[in-house]
Amino acid sequence: MSGFEAIAPGTDLGVRARELLRIHDAVIGGGRPPQRPRPLVARSWRRVLDAGLDPAGRNARSPLPFAEVERRRRSSRLALVVDELHAVLGSIADASHFLIVVTDADGVILWREGAAGVRRRADSLGFSEGALWTEAAVGTNAIGTALAEDAPVQLFSAEHFEPQQHPWYCTAAPVHDPRTGVLLGVVDVSGPALTLHPAIGALVETAVKLGESRLWRRHHDDLERLRRSSAPLLQGEPGPFLVVDEDGWVAHHAGMGGRDRIEAPRADRPVAVPGLGICLPERLGDGWLVRPGGDVRRLEARLVRGRRPLLEVGGAGAGWRTVLTPRHADLLVALARAGAQGTTAPALSGVLYGDAEHQVTVRAEVSRLRRVVGALVLTGPYRLAPGVRLLVEPGEDCEAGGARS
Repeated sequence: MSGFEAIAPGTDLGVRARELLRIHDAVIGGGRPPQRPRPLVARSWRRVLDAGLDPAGRNARSPLPFAEVERRRRSSRLALVVDELHAVLGSIADASHFLIVVTDADGVILWREGAAGVRRRADSLGFSEGALWTEAAVGTNAIGTALAEDAPVQLFSAEHFEPQQHPWYCTAAPVHDPRTGVLLGVVDVSGPALTLHPAIGALVETAVKLGESRLWRRHHDDLERLRRSSAPLLQGEPGPFLVVDEDGWVAHHAGMGGRDRIEAPRADRPVAVPGLGICLPERLGDGWLVRPGGDVRRLEARLVRGRRPLLEVGGAGAGWRTVLTPRHADLLVALARAGAQGTTAPALSGVLYGDAEHQVTVRAEVSRLRRVVGALVLTGPYRLAPGVRLLVEPGEDCEAGGARS
C-alpha cells in the first residue's frame, strides 16, 4: 500500500461498504457512528457540511460549455503529458472497468476515458467533461479532496458524501508543475466500488510521477533552446551574467558560479542574486539577461511579520520589496533559524504543521517561495544562500520576535 488507500488487501469489499454506510449515515445524521471515519474523510465531511451541501439530495451539476473546456485544455500544461498519462493508465482501462479522469487546478474535468459501460454510469452521475468536481460542488470525492488536501486520496463507497456516489471508488493525486510547484490539476481513476483493486493507488501515483518527470524534461529542453538562441546575441559579452527563463530558471551563465534559479525577473524591478548583488533584468529573446547593477556581494533582507508580511531586499542603494504570504514568511524564518547547515522537508513540516506528514506540501511551498525570492533560498538542503543576511521584525499586528542569518 502507498499509505493513502481506503482498503487494505484482503478486505471483503461488500462487508466494508456496508460498514461505511452505517458510519456515513450516523455521522451525517448527527449520531454516534459504530466506528470513526478515517481522519481524512472526517475532515472532508466537516468542510462539506460547513459549506451547506445537502447530504440527502443531489447537488446541482452545471457543466461548462464544450468551447470553454477546449479553451482550458489548450491552456493547461497537462495537455503536454495527457497522452502519456493515458498510456500508463488507459491500456488496462477496459479490462479493469474504470475511468481515467484529468482535471485542471479548479477541479473542472478536462479529459475522461475508460470503459463504455462505466462512462454511461458516470454520465448519469454528472461525472463528465466540463463538470466541476470539487468538494464545494459535489461533496467529498477523491478529486475535490485531493485538491483541498493537496495530497493523494482514495475513497471507497460511503466515504463519499453524496449517496449517489456510494456505488463508486475513486483514487486521485494532484499534479504539480515541477518548475514552480504550482498545482496543475488532478489525475483520477474511478470505477464501481466492488471492483477496487489494491494496486490502483500505486498505479495512479506512478502515472503522476511520470507526468511530472515528463514536464521536467520538457522544461530542460526549453532551457536548452533558450541557451542556444541566446548564444549568438551574447558573443563577446564578458560577464558576469545569467540568461534565465520567465520563471527565473538559469539556461546559461558566464563569469560566475552556476546556480539553478533566481527569482522570476520583471522589467520594472531589480532582482537579488547572491554573489552578484542587485541585478538588472533585460529582455533577451524568449528569456532574460540578468547582470549586476552594482558591486555588492552581500545581500541584506528585512522581513516584517504580520497579516501581510513584507520582504525588503536591498544593497548598493537599490533594491525591491514584495508582500509574502504568512506561510512563506514562516518558511523564511525557519530557514534563517536553520543556519548555514540548512534543514529538510520533514523538519520544515514539523515546524510549520506540527508533524512530518506534510512533506509534499512543504516542497511545493518552497518551490513557490523560490519563484518569488529566487536564489535567496537554496535546496539540498533547504537554506538561505551564502551572503544573505535576514533580519526579522514584528509587524504592528504580531508579537515581537526575530531571527538572523
